[in-house]
Amino acid sequence: MKQQDEYINHCLTGEKLYGDDLDLPGINQWFSDEAEAYANLTTDSSEPYRYYYHVLNERYGYRYLKQVSFNHVLGIGSAFGDELLPIKKRIKRVTILDPSETFSLTDKFTDVDFVYVKPEINGDMLFDNGTFDLITCFGVLHHIPNVSHVVRECYRSLAPGGTMLLREPIVSMGDWRQSRAGLTKHERGIPPAILQNILLSGGFTIENRHLCMFPPLAVLARKLGISPFNNKAVTELDALASKLMAWNLTYHRTSLLTKLAPSSVFYVVKKPKAVL
Repeated sequence: MKQQDEYINHCLTGEKLYGDDLDLPGINQWFSDEAEAYANLTTDSSEPYRYYYHVLNERYGYRYLKQVSFNHVLGIGSAFGDELLPIKKRIKRVTILDPSETFSLTDKFTDVDFVYVKPEINGDMLFDNGTFDLITCFGVLHHIPNVSHVVRECYRSLAPGGTMLLREPIVSMGDWRQSRAGLTKHERGIPPAILQNILLSGGFTIENRHLCMFPPLAVLARKLGISPFNNKAVTELDALASKLMAWNLTYHRTSLLTKLAPSSVFYVVKKPKAVL
């Protein structure tokens, strides 16, 4: 227990990524804990399922897509596929990689070649090299233990010249040894320097990187009955606040001052066309 506490305390500094170095038994346990955890959070709610990040994804991701159409898109942890609706008319085929039995095809995608695939517990993706020309991964990697391996699998599965859109929290989200309301057992943000190093060492080139999701503004918007990241004005204010407060980035935020900083990062990354 002491050794585990020392390890977690070290991770809370942001110097290491909690779970990224787990062995296979540890990954199995993590996967078992998390497989239905997010789905349970959504189905336990008294409100109907709704996707809350369309404007945010457009602001930092979709507007940078220069490709007119996409032959095959992979949505990692994409639930019902709502995140892809803004570009649905540009997509010929969708694969969603998701462990949950809860999510299934809705009438929103009945006119698109659409399939669900379960992920392998060890993070392997059973797709051929270069299968996809676009991958979306929004708020998913922080639920996964071996992030580095999964990012490498994304790179392998992406066609040369293909794009991945990635959004992740870059805060600890609390102490993982304690129960946290509204969060699954193991989820944790990814320290920003570690996330960037994982992307670069995985072979990706970074097209765009933006900090986003300034917590005080989101809290205020919700109190006013506004879904902050489905609202253009709030999302633009969030972009400004996140830029102005980027100097205050801290991974494990335990005081009010440290919480006055953007909590997520959004990347547009590409696999080079010519891979040597």
